[in-house]
Amino acid sequence: MATTPLASRSDVVVVGAGLAGLTAALQLRATGRRVTLIHKGIGGLQLSQGSVDILGYAPQRVERPLEAIPAYVSDKPEHPYAAIPAGAVRRGVQWLVDSVGTDLLVGDVDTNINLPTAVGAVRPTALAMPSMMNGVCTAGARFLIVGPRQFKDFYPKLIAQNLSRTELPAGGRLEARAASIDFAARPGEADASGLAYARSLDDPQQRRRLVGLLRRVVEPGETVGLPAFLGYTDSTAWRDIQDQLGHPVFEIPLPPPGVPGMRLNRALLARAKAKGVAVVAGSFVTSGETDARRVSAIVIEAAGGPRAYAADHVVFAPGGFESGALTMDSYGRITERVFDLPIAGLDPTDLADGWPIHGDYWGQAQPLFRAGVRVDASMRVLDQAGEPVYENLYAVGGLLAGATRWQEKSGEGIALGSAVAAVDAILGTNEGSTR
Repeated sequence: MATTPLASRSDVVVVGAGLAGLTAALQLRATGRRVTLIHKGIGGLQLSQGSVDILGYAPQRVERPLEAIPAYVSDKPEHPYAAIPAGAVRRGVQWLVDSVGTDLLVGDVDTNINLPTAVGAVRPTALAMPSMMNGVCTAGARFLIVGPRQFKDFYPKLIAQNLSRTELPAGGRLEARAASIDFAARPGEADASGLAYARSLDDPQQRRRLVGLLRRVVEPGETVGLPAFLGYTDSTAWRDIQDQLGHPVFEIPLPPPGVPGMRLNRALLARAKAKGVAVVAGSFVTSGETDARRVSAIVIEAAGGPRAYAADHVVFAPGGFESGALTMDSYGRITERVFDLPIAGLDPTDLADGWPIHGDYWGQAQPLFRAGVRVDASMRVLDQAGEPVYENLYAVGGLLAGATRWQEKSGEGIALGSAVAAVDAILGTNEGSTR
């Protein structure tokens, strides 16, 4: 029984507004369920590059991500992909494209492409924004990397030099050179953020001014790479710039927070509100109320005291260490903050004197990154004996143990696949077929 004043009752409460949480909330709402989405911050999606990583390295570079998953996890039973049912990742990616549209995501779920990073490396990903696709790295391409002198988060010379010296995955090299332009986001502003530039370039007049500057530095046959700030609310801004310039244009994602991730977040959150998901923003979840082996309510801090949100099911998508869902004390003990769920993913043989952090920071990935919770195929959290801790608690996304997402390039695939699996479990369906 709930002991905290009740704020509302829903069929499902979703905790967390990252990609996994928004996916679960929207898919459940589409079936007519009453859904409440509770989140405290901006959500991890706004820290992303606006692309969909399924599996980029296993540990070698992967060309066909869905095909590579079974072999990759065959000796990794605690990896999220070992639990996520076949077909869930593919369905999750297709749902995402259908939801945000091809103005925001394009590509082939079965095949990775190679795109440049903000330091001039080449990264594999499955889907990306159409504004990035002219930057696919192929032998013989000619890139001009351009950035405003007033923008400190983008270094054209570094990017161009590194791209030029990189042997491409399929062989060969591309050509890249750098140029800088004087282009402030707003008059007199010398240190604007990427979002400030993106909002500025929603204005057609600013786009015309940018194109005029680019014409002075671009040469025939070059494709122009720019920071990923070519519009925020206007998803066609990059295409307008390209059409005016008469050269192919592409965006290069910046360090987080990233405008492409913000675009995806904006589209999904707006869709959630339009479809009737009850969004409780800026709310810190303190605990869950439990009855026997079920969660009866989620408790948040609120003005005037705590409030409980009751539901038949809880989809738990709070993220990991980066969001504060997982914490580590001075003794190296890792805990999950809301339910004190069992922590998995740490092999004692990998720990340095019992610590999940080692001193070789340029060597193997830190064991800490694999910490999280273990789940079954329904995404229910399991205890040490392999039994569900709570029958109606489903963990998805960054909280799941066993993956080094940034190294594998697997974050969005895990988020989407686990969300789909949790939704299937709540609805009592099993639609998995092939990955």
